[in-house]
Amino acid sequence: MTELQLAGSGGWIYADVTEEQVTKSKLVPNMEKHFLAPIGKLDTTKMLKHFCKQCDSEFEGPTKIQIEEQPNEAVADGLILIERGQYTCHKCNSIIGEYRVFQKKDE
Repeated sequence: MTELQLAGSGGWIYADVTEEQVTKSKLVPNMEKHFLAPIGKLDTTKMLKHFCKQCDSEFEGPTKIQIEEQPNEAVADGLILIERGQYTCHKCNSIIGEYRVFQKKDE
C-alpha cells in the first residue's frame, strides 16, 4: 500500500492505495500528479485526510460519500455502470471529487 494525494475538481483526498490504483490514478505518464476519478470508489477506511477548496479546510479521516445513482446500465460493449457518486466536504457539502464503479458483463 502507498499513501498518495489524489486530486479531485474541488480538492484532494490523501489515501492509502494499492499499486494498481496508483497506476490508474496517473492520467499523464510524465507528470507526478494523481487523480481520484480513474480509481473508482475508494474505501473510506483507506482515506486518511482530505481538503476542500470551497471552504479552504483540511480534515482528518474520510469525506462523506453521496451516492448519486445506481443505474446498472450498459455504457459500452460489455461494460456496465454500477454506481455513480461523489466525495463531499463535511463542512460545506461541496463536491471534492466524483467516482464511477463499473463492472464487466461477464463478471
